[in-house]
Amino acid sequence: MVEELVAAGVTLVSAGAVYAMAAARVVKQYERGVVFRLGKLRPEVRGPGFTMIVPGVDKLRKVNMQIVTMPVPGQEGITRDNVTVRVDAVVYFKVTSPAEAVVRVEDYRFAVAQMAQTSLRSIIGKSELDDLLSNREKLNQGLELMIDSPAVEWGVTIDRVEIKDVSLPETMKRSMARQAEADRERRARVINADAELQASKKLAEAAKEMSEQPAALQLRLLQTVVAVAAEKNSTLVLPFPVELLRFLERAQQGVAPPTVQQPVQESVQQPVQEQRPSLESRPDPDSEGSNSGQD
Repeated sequence: MVEELVAAGVTLVSAGAVYAMAAARVVKQYERGVVFRLGKLRPEVRGPGFTMIVPGVDKLRKVNMQIVTMPVPGQEGITRDNVTVRVDAVVYFKVTSPAEAVVRVEDYRFAVAQMAQTSLRSIIGKSELDDLLSNREKLNQGLELMIDSPAVEWGVTIDRVEIKDVSLPETMKRSMARQAEADRERRARVINADAELQASKKLAEAAKEMSEQPAALQLRLLQTVVAVAAEKNSTLVLPFPVELLRFLERAQQGVAPPTVQQPVQESVQQPVQEQRPSLESRPDPDSEGSNSGQD
C-alpha cells in the first residue's frame, strides 16, 4: 500500500513537472507575447519575463518590438522632367501594437517592404531630378507619410525613411558635369573681372599719387629691381617707364625754349643771301661759248 502511494506521488510529481515544462514560456525584454486560446486572441499581451500558458489549449506567439532596418531595393522610374533614374532607400519601422501586427496582416515585414517599393516609385514620378538630388529632406518626409498611412492599421509605425542613392544614366552625368564646369568657368570669369576692376581702381589711385610726386616712380622702380635681384637671377631686366621719358622730355623743353633757334636760322640764311648776287653776276660759260661761236 505504501509502495502504491509512493508510486502515485512520483507519478503526480512527474506529471506536474512535465506540465510545468510544457506550460512555461520566457519572453525576452525586446519581445511581447500574443496568446491565442483555442484560436481566439486573448486581450492581454504577455510582457517580458517568465509566463505560463495552458499546454495544448494556448499558443504563444512572440513579436519583436525592436526597430527594424529594411533596405528598399532600387526602383527605376521616370521623373516629372522625363529623366530615367534608379533610387534606393532605407525604411526604419517598429511594431507598436503586437496584437494588430499578428492579426491584421499575414506578414507585416513583407507588407511594409511592398508598400515602401510602391511609394518610392510613386514619389519618383511626382518629383523632379533636382529635388531628388538636392531636396531629399522633403522627399523623405513625403515618402514616410505615404508608407505610414496604411502601416498604422497594421500596428506598425514608420520611424523614418531615407533615400540612400540616386543612380543616373551616363549621358545625364556627362551633361551635368559639363553644366557644372560651365557654371564654374562663368563664376571664375566674373571673379577675375571683379579683381581686374578693383586692381584698376587701386592702380589709378597709385598713379595719381605718383603723378604728384615724380620721385615716387623712381623709388618704385628701385623696389622692383631689388625684388628681382633677390631671386639670384643671372639676367636682370630693368624696366624703363614711359612716364620717366615724358618727364625728361618736359624737362628738356623747359631748358631749351623755341626762341633760341631763330638766330641760328638767320645766321644760316644771311651768308646764303650774300652769295646769291655774286652767283648772279658771274657769266655763264655756256652763253660765252655760244657768243664766240656766232662771232
